[in-house]
Amino acid sequence: MNTTSPLTALEVCQVLTDVALGQRIMTRSSIQPWSEIYHGLMPVSTDGWVLTLFNDCDTLDYCEYCRSPDGRVGTLDLWQRDGADPIELLSAWELEQLERLLSEL
Repeated sequence: MNTTSPLTALEVCQVLTDVALGQRIMTRSSIQPWSEIYHGLMPVSTDGWVLTLFNDCDTLDYCEYCRSPDGRVGTLDLWQRDGADPIELLSAWELEQLERLLSEL
């Protein structure tokens, strides 16, 4: 397990982009669907990646946490110190696609 280097916002953004493009399948890791959470955290996973996304009134606001299959971790605090959350790096189209996919989970 490689825990020496944290996940960068760009690495996590690439995973989310892959989901938006249909190259990865995202699954819900919570009992509640996106629409019932409405304002709070929702855990999801894809291909061994574990992410916690924040739903702000049906809008994907930020990524709180991510763990890669190799055990590396990234957090909102770390990404904000580096200047950008993974969600901020997405294109408008990618963000729309992710929000649509999350609403269907």
